[in-house]
Amino acid sequence: MAIRRSKSQAREVAAHVGDETPEAACLVRVVDDGNPDCAPPGTTASEALDLAQASPDRMAFLLYPAAPASAVRTLQEAWDLHPVLVEDLLHAGQRPKLERYGDVLFLVVRSAHYDDAKEDVHFAEFHVLVRPGAVAILCQDEVWFDGTPADALVDTDSEAGERAIRDLLDDPLLRLGPEAVAYRLLDKVVDGYAPVLREVGIDKNQIERQVFDADPAVAERIYRLSQEVIDMQHATTWLVEVLADLRRGFGKHEVPEELQTYLQDVADHLDRVGAQISEYREALAQILNVNATLVAQRQNEDMKKISGWAAILFAPTLVAAIYGMNFDSMPELDWTFGYPVAILVMVAFSVGLYRVFKAKKWM
Repeated sequence: MAIRRSKSQAREVAAHVGDETPEAACLVRVVDDGNPDCAPPGTTASEALDLAQASPDRMAFLLYPAAPASAVRTLQEAWDLHPVLVEDLLHAGQRPKLERYGDVLFLVVRSAHYDDAKEDVHFAEFHVLVRPGAVAILCQDEVWFDGTPADALVDTDSEAGERAIRDLLDDPLLRLGPEAVAYRLLDKVVDGYAPVLREVGIDKNQIERQVFDADPAVAERIYRLSQEVIDMQHATTWLVEVLADLRRGFGKHEVPEELQTYLQDVADHLDRVGAQISEYREALAQILNVNATLVAQRQNEDMKKISGWAAILFAPTLVAAIYGMNFDSMPELDWTFGYPVAILVMVAFSVGLYRVFKAKKWM
């Protein structure tokens, strides 16, 4: 499995170069009493927050298909973000976590998407900012949780992008505020693990057949799939901690009961995903042990054959070596039948040893 970070690293460099970075693309939706609607074209993060604060039943949703320094600076100025939080936003490659900076909730989550052509599990990192009246999502790897290129999300002519946004925002729970959007994203990320695990399960079944077919390339495939399962286990384990932290804050932050129930359902799904990942990891470890045992057994059979042929060849070599010493007193050398008898002895030894080894299944 390969997690490419070249774009993220480029953004980190751009963050320290200066103000040359162009304005980042951003999708803005205004959710009024749970009903999402497009914001006026060109609406900035600050203007979106003003629109949301105009009504207690309204919130702003901002989606950045990439996370360049310009997007982070825009949010920093509009939302008065903490400097430490800004530093986190400028650096990708973080584990799932939850942090609070005043009235701003910061979430890092990682989705998984299976590439069937390469038999790889690709991870995408999202930074989520939740504050009263607004929520922002930054796609650090420039893809959506289902593998859709994030650029399509801000393309008004893209049906796939519009469908992805509608799938996230089309829920009556959104009337409960920005936290509902974050919970919806968590739900989608956790649900996205299931199809990935199905594909991993198919790969595991194929590997099992390869092991017993003595495919020499199976060991590498076992290691690669095991690494993917371990990466998924890390992502889900850390996400379990995130959900636990959110649940611990229900009372303090007065989270509505509907959202509490919703998040509990997400946690239940994640527990099942975690259990399945653990099963796959254990199964792959057992498959690797079985493969090592079968390889050792095949090597042992090969060594038996090599040893058997070495013994068979040793018998005529011994006879030839004895009569090749050229001693003066060797009566057989002057005997008329000496040569054919020597050949016959060598052949008899070889045939006899071959039959013995064949009977012992060494040949």
